[in-house]
Amino acid sequence: MTSEHDADLDLRAATPDDRAAVERLWLMFRHDMSEFVGGVPNADGTFRSERLEAAFSGDGDWAPYLIGLGGRPVGFAFVRGLSGPTRVLNSFFVVRGVRRTGAGLWAVREVVARHPGEWEIAFQDNNAGAASFWRRVGEELAPGEWREERRPVPERPDLAPDCWISFRYPSP
Repeated sequence: MTSEHDADLDLRAATPDDRAAVERLWLMFRHDMSEFVGGVPNADGTFRSERLEAAFSGDGDWAPYLIGLGGRPVGFAFVRGLSGPTRVLNSFFVVRGVRRTGAGLWAVREVVARHPGEWEIAFQDNNAGAASFWRRVGEELAPGEWREERRPVPERPDLAPDCWISFRYPSP
């Protein structure tokens, strides 16, 4: 499937110059996620940002990406585990205005293609839109070859287990 925006979509490695834009997108991402994992903003209006900090730390195990549409930032993807056997799509976000257009699937495909091998992606089952999207990603990128399992959230016994999909890309 192609996105209605394919000609205008762009994915590139995020640089320190992109950090302010990614931080603004991060606030939207964490706001969306607060519905499913709980939590409220910090006293200054920000949310937890450990993954954002790690993605921009310069650690070679992480890679931040910026998703653009017509030259405007519309999302991000953080990959970790680049030095190990399994890559993890640690955080992924597209703004609501481009959801359900194919842009998210396009961006995931682009990110995963840059780092072939074993992949894992977590999501919350109670987030119906995300659950449907990530299961579709599994089938699109590794037809009939992807797996799903539930794992407890580390240090959060109050939360339902995360769902994890795993696959190899390109698939065997």
